[in-house]
Amino acid sequence: MSNLTEGCTALLFKPFVLKNLVLPNRIVMAPMTRSKSPEGIPGPDVAAYYRRRAEGGVGLIVTEGTYVPVPTAGFYPGVPHFYGVQSLAGWKRVVEEVHQAGGKIFPQLWHVGLTPTSGGKIPSGAIGPSGLANRGEKIAEPMTQQDIDDVVRAFGEAALSAQRLGFDGVEIHGAHGYLLDQFFWDGTNQRTDAYGGDLVARTRFAVEVIREVRSQVGPEFPVCLRYSQWKQQDYNAKLAQSPEELERFLAPLTAAGVDLYHCSQRRFWEPEFEGSSLNLAGWTKKLTGKPTVTVGSITLNAEFTSTFRSSETAAVTGIDELLERMEREEFDLVAIGRSLIVNPAWPQIIQRGAINELLPYQRDVLAQLI
Repeated sequence: MSNLTEGCTALLFKPFVLKNLVLPNRIVMAPMTRSKSPEGIPGPDVAAYYRRRAEGGVGLIVTEGTYVPVPTAGFYPGVPHFYGVQSLAGWKRVVEEVHQAGGKIFPQLWHVGLTPTSGGKIPSGAIGPSGLANRGEKIAEPMTQQDIDDVVRAFGEAALSAQRLGFDGVEIHGAHGYLLDQFFWDGTNQRTDAYGGDLVARTRFAVEVIREVRSQVGPEFPVCLRYSQWKQQDYNAKLAQSPEELERFLAPLTAAGVDLYHCSQRRFWEPEFEGSSLNLAGWTKKLTGKPTVTVGSITLNAEFTSTFRSSETAAVTGIDELLERMEREEFDLVAIGRSLIVNPAWPQIIQRGAINELLPYQRDVLAQLI
């Protein structure tokens, strides 16, 4: 292990305060869809899965995406619901298990919008801003004002349920080409009302969601927004082409009540804009003054698309560059995804300097909750 790693690993294990929430360290479990909740109900195996990560030393767990309480939220089988007596009882068990192990946990609240199922088809009843697919093809009717109001209310209702169940905060999924992100993009949002227009105007739907969540949970309950420049339909796309555009885009979201930004990248080390080494989390923190989470292939040498879609192995890498960026205070928290699936005790392994003990990631581990 290098001297840098020996000297700076402690940065990962400093406590972090977000409003009234105190995290024991800077390590976050990234949200990862597991589809192991039959009929939308997370069972004891789901609770045990999250508890193992808390026992392994993760400071904050962000759950897999959960469908908010509106029929159009999503259509993938096995994805947990965040509504209904049985599903909420399952989530209460999850919270209790994580807290007993000393962890903190946010649910990720999700609406997929006009997104194909695994078979490549758009489900009947799916909704999106303008009824447009990414390539501009009309595949549904535009969302009505009633549709918009229903979804906004659903996010607020889910957030209030999270607070009542004992969760430590919530994360709103606004990334990767799902519903909130579909409003951000001009290719999928060609509305001529107040929800369309330029990049700033296209934030209105997300702003209303954030405000509704904030109004339901109060001023001290942490609200995180996950967003990305890229989307599943185009990994090279950028919402904002410059820091100035990004600043204009983020300003209304911050004003609406975001406490923490989860800045999704496929490779955390890649600069977001020319002329600076800052990644998306670095720029977001600089432009908003809000704390940020970085994510993207941490301790793995292959980004997620190559390993989720093939049998390619993602080998273990070092963390020197991550620690260098933390030392410069470019971001505040670090989200670990696939490596935590195969290494539930990732934080403990890193803390004792035994990175060589980390297992590489292969897609076949997704078959079960380990």
